[in-house]
Amino acid sequence: MATTATPEVLWAQRSSSTDAEKNFVYLTITVPDVPASSMKLDLKPSGLTFTGHSDTLKKTYHLELELYAEIDEKASKVNHTGKNVELKLQKKELNEAYWPRLLKEAKKVHFLRTDFDKWVDEDEQTEAVEEDFSQFGGMGGMPGMG
Repeated sequence: MATTATPEVLWAQRSSSTDAEKNFVYLTITVPDVPASSMKLDLKPSGLTFTGHSDTLKKTYHLELELYAEIDEKASKVNHTGKNVELKLQKKELNEAYWPRLLKEAKKVHFLRTDFDKWVDEDEQTEAVEEDFSQFGGMGGMPGMG
């Protein structure tokens, strides 16, 4: 019988009051051995829901996040790997200031951590090397998402 688990989530962000391309949240959902065919990702302006199943680990992952502020789900990008689901969530509102936290509610959750590999301090954003998101598609290849 499969168990249900909450996957680890890593996050980082960038912000800009003038350039939408530099105004986003990186999210990495750690779900090893979950094929794209057995996952469902539902992006909404206020948050996301993810469910995926790994036959090899006999584990079902489920995650619901209510975000601090709204995103533009149509402009957001998703990349599925053998280990993770990586998202670049486009923030809806252009703002120079970072979100103070990822989630709407201010409580700590055990599965959420800062992605220090991608994190850049607000005052160092202009010097930051951006990730290559050319391999990220839109929402294509995901049933019910395109």
